[in-house]
Amino acid sequence: MERVEQMNSPLEKRTLPYGDAEDSDEHPESQSTLEESVAPIASENGDKKYGMLSELAKEGSGVEQCSDDGDDDETTESTRLIAETHSTNGEEVKKEEKQGDENSPNSGTTSPGLNGKNVALVQPNNHRRSDEPTELSFEKFPENHEEKLKRIKIENALDDPKTALDTWKQFAKSEYGLINDDLRRKIWPLLVGVDPQQVDPAPSLEELNNHPEYNQVVLDVNRSLKRFPPGIPYEQRVALQDQLTVLILRVIIKYPHLKYYQGYHDVAITFLLVVGEEVAFHVMEILSTNHLVECMQETMEPTQRRLMFIYPLVRRENAALCSYLERSTVGTLFALPWYLTWFGHSLNSYRSVVRLYDYFLASDFLLPIYVTSAIVIYRQNEIFQEDCDMASLHCLLSQLPEDLPFEYLLKSAENLYRKYPPRVIEKDVETMVAKEKQQRLNEEREREYRKLYGKKPPPVSNSIISRFLPHLQLSRRSVFVTTAFSILVGFCAYYYRAHYIPLAAVR
Repeated sequence: MERVEQMNSPLEKRTLPYGDAEDSDEHPESQSTLEESVAPIASENGDKKYGMLSELAKEGSGVEQCSDDGDDDETTESTRLIAETHSTNGEEVKKEEKQGDENSPNSGTTSPGLNGKNVALVQPNNHRRSDEPTELSFEKFPENHEEKLKRIKIENALDDPKTALDTWKQFAKSEYGLINDDLRRKIWPLLVGVDPQQVDPAPSLEELNNHPEYNQVVLDVNRSLKRFPPGIPYEQRVALQDQLTVLILRVIIKYPHLKYYQGYHDVAITFLLVVGEEVAFHVMEILSTNHLVECMQETMEPTQRRLMFIYPLVRRENAALCSYLERSTVGTLFALPWYLTWFGHSLNSYRSVVRLYDYFLASDFLLPIYVTSAIVIYRQNEIFQEDCDMASLHCLLSQLPEDLPFEYLLKSAENLYRKYPPRVIEKDVETMVAKEKQQRLNEEREREYRKLYGKKPPPVSNSIISRFLPHLQLSRRSVFVTTAFSILVGFCAYYYRAHYIPLAAVR
């Protein structure tokens, strides 16, 4: 029942418990607004029309060890020294990684994908502990032959002004996605119906700092310091953070009925890096009013209900696995950041993040739930090897392995969607909710009975014995024996009446 109570207690937006352990322990300020206003830093001049990632990558090389949002490394003027210290440490890490690359001719790894093809992955067979920061790797991999052929097809389609939306969706959903960020910068807006040539200029940060969510947004953005590409100058990184803050505030100001939630910035930062500030705003406003609209309500109840889709999907594919998860009462909290951020908060590889975004932009808004279910089913052997308790399974499930074969998982999620469309799973959820509601009523009844009589109430029964003797405690065996004895007595009485009473009357 812990899972039931967990799913039926609304979560507040600003105290969303989806972060890693350090978000709540080492940084308690992440659960409340800032006590002091954070002084904004003016943005540097930059190319806002196009994506920033390819521009920034030219200014630095190597792979920086990027920490999770839990690293509360604020980049205001008062913490410039701390930021510079981290930058120095990052350079040392890059040197060590470069030496490691020289010793190993192939730093990347591959895993079997669809049809026997290899899928590029990042450092397999390692699980990140919940108290360790996420390291977002921007490592690039050379194109294989299939990727090169697909890139050429996409470029040819871009040259044809008559290319239909379904074609872009097929490119985004099929294996390898949209290949690189140069193509994503052009196609992502098309997938959501945004014209990059007709965008509104972004206001300054000073024009937006009176919004009630300003402090919370700034706090979250400042903690996303190392989710940006490596090797960029401090000033340019701060400018990107300012652009991210403006991007988020513009959306929630334009749509006041939408509520900001922690994790929204993880989605926004990806679009900012790929398509640039001005186009990213129009992409985010469309997603916020469609794909993410349930996540931006007053409470988390709509989101909680969507997460309940996981169990019926798993049950239909593997009933034993679903029963194991239900017995552990692990619930669905482990999947909350996956759904809220499109896995952007939980994955260590930028390559994997943008590949998933390709797929989600071209799919139904519930596909992140189907991908989550596919991941749970894929990890069934690991799950069965863990103890059947909430702590063990939550720890296992909340940490995504670095070697997940996402091409295979996306294909599995697509198959789940075709086999069990949302309307079918919605009925399963309604049945599950009704069952859990009845279970809660029974537990409440038992608690009230214990308060009155200090013992467990008798089982609910419609028998005559229970009606007239409500406090009589009878086991199933006792009820059976009593019933059998009553039938026997009745039969004897009938036999006696039928045979002996007529004889007595004759005499």
